[in-house]
Amino acid sequence: MTMQVMKVGGNELDDPAFLTGLAHNVRQIQVATGQAVVIVHGGGKAIADLQGRLGIAPQKVDGLRVTDVESLLVAEMVLSGLSNKVIVRALLAAGVTAVGLSGVDGGLLRCQKKQHPTADLGFVGEIVEVNGRLIEQLAASGFTAVISPISLGADGRPYNVNADEAAAAVAKALGADMLNFVSNVPGVLQNEAILPHLTISQTEALIINGVITDGMIPKVRAACTAVTQGIPQARIVNLDGLLKGGGTVIGDR
Repeated sequence: MTMQVMKVGGNELDDPAFLTGLAHNVRQIQVATGQAVVIVHGGGKAIADLQGRLGIAPQKVDGLRVTDVESLLVAEMVLSGLSNKVIVRALLAAGVTAVGLSGVDGGLLRCQKKQHPTADLGFVGEIVEVNGRLIEQLAASGFTAVISPISLGADGRPYNVNADEAAAAVAKALGADMLNFVSNVPGVLQNEAILPHLTISQTEALIINGVITDGMIPKVRAACTAVTQGIPQARIVNLDGLLKGGGTVIGDR
């Protein structure tokens, strides 16, 4: 069974219209192509909001989030609870039989502590193993897996894993030929037109030349990283482009 893997950012989960559109897109993909869909999601905005309410100051080192014990509790509550179930409910409402999982469930995502040369990132992990068989069994039984990137460490504790990295690891384990980064952004634009195909070197050149700026930079860098990790292609796309073959596809050639 072929699978389409999607990474959905946390910022979009506050938008009911996006969630409804995502769910209907997933349903249409399944009906039209027979493909199973796997969703890996983030939730950074909701995590920051809850940390603020609880008086927990977010910490970062070189752009990487530091996760202490209190922050880990918040991340797990948001990612494996609130954000995960928001997506699952939207899918179910659209007629998609969805099941929400975290990387801890069934040992789905196993990780090791992420190392940093100058700082301790706390309970931040990087994926070392994906239980792809569990996802495949769910898909074969008609379930769409919605995966929170909270993962299981060798010490039996949960770790916070970057959702882009988790999505790439899942896509690679499933042998997916493309990883879709789905948001409200239609793709990489130049002179108001979508660039349909880019190589990694072309992408970096567009960043240097100021064509790719601001919030698009982390999106394309995540896509480039996925390709360097063995995913044949990564696509930056919005909901409309997802069904119509649009967006910007980044590959190694």
